[in-house]
Amino acid sequence: MRLLWRPLAIRDRLAIMEYIAIDNPAAATRLDEEIERSARRASERPLACRVGRVTGTRELLVRPSYMLVFRMKGDAIEVLRVLHTARQWPI
Repeated sequence: MRLLWRPLAIRDRLAIMEYIAIDNPAAATRLDEEIERSARRASERPLACRVGRVTGTRELLVRPSYMLVFRMKGDAIEVLRVLHTARQWPI
């Protein structure tokens, strides 16, 4: 399936990277690469990811602290959010 990043997910991803890069730029780069790999994995096997808390979505843990929220739409998955797991979701 094609992989599409919604604007809010892109903003989430950039904000996470900027925050982590303040103390450790290399760790920020590694996490960003891991987020990208996880999104590609979700696009290859979306039904293997758990059903999301919001109707019509699925969730994939990137690490114990971060998750992708996505939905399937036609021949693509749309990454809707990249969230720290401590955040209240859905809002």
